[in-house]
Amino acid sequence: MSSHAAALLSAPRAALTRGTVDTPAPAADEVLVRVRTVAVNPVDWVIQGTSRITYRWLHTPAVLGSDVAGEVVAIGSGVTRFRVGQRVFGLATGTDRGRDPLREGAFQEYTTLLERLTAPTPDSLSDEEAAVFPLGLSTAACALFQPQHLGLRMPGDPAPDTARGVVVIWGGSTSVGMNAIQLARAAGYDVVTTASARNAATVRDLGADAVVDHRSPSAVAELVAAVGGRPVVGAVALGAGSTDACIDVLARTGGDRLAMASTPIALDSLVGRRRLFPAMLPVFTRIGLGTLRSTLRARRRGIRANFVWGSSLRDDEMGPRLWGEVVPRLLAEGALRPAPAPLVVGDGLDAVQGALDRQRAGVSAQKIVVRL
Repeated sequence: MSSHAAALLSAPRAALTRGTVDTPAPAADEVLVRVRTVAVNPVDWVIQGTSRITYRWLHTPAVLGSDVAGEVVAIGSGVTRFRVGQRVFGLATGTDRGRDPLREGAFQEYTTLLERLTAPTPDSLSDEEAAVFPLGLSTAACALFQPQHLGLRMPGDPAPDTARGVVVIWGGSTSVGMNAIQLARAAGYDVVTTASARNAATVRDLGADAVVDHRSPSAVAELVAAVGGRPVVGAVALGAGSTDACIDVLARTGGDRLAMASTPIALDSLVGRRRLFPAMLPVFTRIGLGTLRSTLRARRRGIRANFVWGSSLRDDEMGPRLWGEVVPRLLAEGALRPAPAPLVVGDGLDAVQGALDRQRAGVSAQKIVVRL
C-alpha cells in the first residue's frame, strides 16, 4: 500500500505535525482526491483544543479539516459523476462520529470524498476559491432547507404565487452567512441581515436587500423595520449572542423557525489555555445553561429552534441534490460566488497549524486557505 504526508493531530490538544499515513483506495461511493488547497474553519481548532469533551469519539492520530479542493486520482466502482483527472471540491467528514479521520480528513495530500458531497470545479474558479465553499455552504444549506430547520424550498423548486418571504440572517459576513444569503436569494427569498459597517457592502453585493450593524443597540428594531411587514419564513443565528436577538426579531415579525449554528459563548479563550481542566467547567456550564434558557425562551414564543450540524446532509436526500445539481447549476449561472474571499496564508502541510492559529485569532469576511 502506498503512503502520503498528512498534518496529524497526534494526541488531543497537540499541535499538528507532519506525518505519514496509508493512501486508501476509494470505496464504491467515493473519489480519491489529490488535495491541492484546504480552507480552515473554527471547528478545526475547536476539535484540536477540546475534542476530549466535544468530540469524544475522535481517536488520535487523526487528520482534521473539512474543506477540500483538488483533482480526482481514482474513483469507486459506483461513481458516475466524476472521472480521473477532473478538478473537484467537496466536504470531508472524517471527524464526524462513525467516520475515519485518516481516510476522510482534509489536511493531507490525498483524501477520500463521498461522491454525493462533491462537485466539479468550473474553469472559472481557482482551487483557492473552490476551497472556501464546502462546510460554510453545507451548513447554510442545512439551516435553510432541511425540514428540521427552516424547511424552505431549494433553488430550482417552483415558487408559489404569493409574496416573497424574508429570511433573517444574523451574521451575514460569516462564512455560513455569506453562503446562506446567496442560497436564499437563489431560492427566491429576500434577505435581511447583520454585518459591520466595514462588510455591509460585501453582503449587499451577495444579495442582501437590507443590512444592519450588529453592534447597534437598536439592531433588532432595525431588522424588524427592514422586514417591513413581509412574511418572515425563518431566521439563522450565527455568532455569540445571535440566538436571543433572532428570537426577538421572530417574536416581533411572526416568524416561527430558528436555525442555530453557534454556541452562546465562543470557545477561543478556552482553547488557548494551557490546561483544559478545570477552566472548562464554568465555560461549558454557561454554554449549557445559556442554550437551555434560549431554547425555552423560543418555545414560549412559539418558535421552533434547533442546532444545525453542517455535515448532516451526508445522510439525507438534500446532500446529493445540493452537491450534484444545485451547486453546479448556480455556479454556472453566476448565482453562487466564492465567499468569503480566500486569504492564502501559506504553502504546504507545515503551514496548516499556523493557519488554524490565524483563524482563531480572528478574521473578518475572509476564509483562511493553505495550498498543499
